[in-house]
Amino acid sequence: MIQAISPLHDAHHERHLTSLAALTASHRDKKKHLLLAASGSVATIKLPLIIRALARHQPDLSIRVLLTPSATLFLAGQSAEQPSVSSLSTLQGVDGVYGDADEWREPWRRGAGILHIELRRWADLLVVAPLSANTMAKIVGGFADGILTSVVRAWDAWGELDSDVLRDDGAQGGDATGDGGAAAVVSGTTPRRTKKKRIIVAPAMNTAMWRHPITAKQLRVLEEEWGVDKELRDGGAGDLAGDGWFEVLHPQKKTLACGDIGDGAMMEWTDIVTIIEQRLGLASPNE
Repeated sequence: MIQAISPLHDAHHERHLTSLAALTASHRDKKKHLLLAASGSVATIKLPLIIRALARHQPDLSIRVLLTPSATLFLAGQSAEQPSVSSLSTLQGVDGVYGDADEWREPWRRGAGILHIELRRWADLLVVAPLSANTMAKIVGGFADGILTSVVRAWDAWGELDSDVLRDDGAQGGDATGDGGAAAVVSGTTPRRTKKKRIIVAPAMNTAMWRHPITAKQLRVLEEEWGVDKELRDGGAGDLAGDGWFEVLHPQKKTLACGDIGDGAMMEWTDIVTIIEQRLGLASPNE
């Protein structure tokens, strides 16, 4: 028999409120903040490997994980390489794991935090690895039907909302991009970062999906309209209004989980780790 539980005594609800408060309080903890997400692809099983590799940067790196409902199907404790979702929170450096159910768990009240906005504010970098064909389509279409797509839809595409350039005393301060992007003020305009906080996506899908004409159209939006200039990708300051905020890590050719041989496999997870380290200004093991 299922027993009804009053919201006043809902332990999960209490943990949710506590985690939201902790998230808000950690905005200025002096750590680099990585929002690491996965959507529905077999490559989701590489997520724990990415997290474990980044553990070497403790205590200077904080990771919060976002999972779409489909992504959780690949992390249900099926095998050693597919641990349960709950086990992710025990990995070193992980300070939160979020799914769609963690937002809007109860009617919103004025003054309460909004999870996808707080996650956006908190993050120095968002990495979606893997990015499924479905979630790519949603992002390009502007959908905000889950925690991940809501964070992406609410991203600061102008470098203004989360600039952190004005301290309490009104003086100009630095930012927390981790990529050297100091804040700047253009006369008569809103203070802006010299570099926008980035979103990096690593697509992973079947070869037929990757080669589909609609995928090419979606990539043009992500890379040409929203993309970071290739010359600025590895750390150049860039023009205030000229650089984008999206970076696409193209997939590789290999034997896919379905048995097909072709492009569409997610970039090697070790290479993704290296790129994360570069973008956040974290020293790699060889440095």
